[in-house]
Amino acid sequence: MNRKEFLKSATVLSALPLASCGSIISQSDQQGIEKIKPKILQKGDLVGLISPGSYISKSMLAEAKANLESLGLKVISSKNILKKAGYLAGTDKERADDVNEMFANKKVKAIVTVRGGYGCARILSMLDYNLIRENPKIIMGYSDITSLLYAIYSKTRLVCFHGPVATSTFNDYSNTHVKHILFEGTRNYEMVNPNKKENQIIVIKEGIAEGELVGGNLSIVVSMVGTEYDIDVKDKILFLEDVGEEPYRIDRMLTQLLQGTNLKQATGIALGVFKNCEIDKSKPEFNNSFTLLEVFKDRLGGLNIPIIYGLSFGHIADKFTLPIGVRARLDTNEKSITLLESSVI
Repeated sequence: MNRKEFLKSATVLSALPLASCGSIISQSDQQGIEKIKPKILQKGDLVGLISPGSYISKSMLAEAKANLESLGLKVISSKNILKKAGYLAGTDKERADDVNEMFANKKVKAIVTVRGGYGCARILSMLDYNLIRENPKIIMGYSDITSLLYAIYSKTRLVCFHGPVATSTFNDYSNTHVKHILFEGTRNYEMVNPNKKENQIIVIKEGIAEGELVGGNLSIVVSMVGTEYDIDVKDKILFLEDVGEEPYRIDRMLTQLLQGTNLKQATGIALGVFKNCEIDKSKPEFNNSFTLLEVFKDRLGGLNIPIIYGLSFGHIADKFTLPIGVRARLDTNEKSITLLESSVI
């Protein structure tokens, strides 16, 4: 075999693993892969509980089961759900196994995370994305769960749900969105803040935007930049929330998005409630610092796209359920997000 033939043969052989593995989808390929919607949820369906990040207690597990049962669902827990390894809910392999096994279980119709915390990013390389794509089902959570949702959507194009974890406050407001989106698959579904929070909404840039919804917790979204699990935000509506981050940290993370992604090519930005993200008044060196709103206006105000702050999602009791990958409309005049298509089939 001459050198030219050898190189040609080696190139073909090196490409074989990639060609045979449907789990590897780059950012540039995401638009070309067909989107998958999970099946609609019905009362009496079996839902699987997992804790892919931080560990949980028995009381948290009991609370999680009660919350889901109140929606008329049956509940099963993953086998390692009460394991503990430091601050994690078991070893990386145990947590990854729980995710994979819940997707493989034909009886389980949806997967809900018990809590966030930290740890999801550690298991992303251990997930079976071919298995997930071949067994599409609802998976929901928020906060650290953002990394899990990002990875699953970017690798499989399965619509995922940024919504309550199983230990969230399942009040009438949050339940209404869960039911319309997961149980009814309502099309052209408009989400607006509760009346009591209407005055907390601030329009940073007026307008109407349309595009696929993507996003989640800002800290986690930023941590995905430069990884194989990141999502291209071009022509998309990016939604963001966070908790316990001072304005200068929010500034740093938004700056990273501006410098490290094509954020300028997003169609709009929907900011949820950034809870406890104002200046820490116990630190005198930060007196007269930028406020959270000033940071948003400074970092994002130059983008020529609609931007709104204060929509009802994040680390708060009253939550939207936001499907990642579903086409939506952001309207700053109506102060709303409208899902233009059903999120389930």
